[in-house]
Amino acid sequence: IVMMTNGPAATIGEVLRVELPRPRSRVALAEDIRYLGYRKAVIDFLYTRQGHVEKAA
Repeated sequence: IVMMTNGPAATIGEVLRVELPRPRSRVALAEDIRYLGYRKAVIDFLYTRQGHVEKAA
């Protein structure tokens, strides 16, 4: 997964190598500790390190 920095001058912020066997079952992934770790890393990058601002509803 290639995660990009924000803005018009975006660059590669971080590369996350995903090592999960294929084929993948979406149901099985939901309980896979490795998947949950990858998901957490992406969310952390987007919301913490890239300063994502949530819009009020």
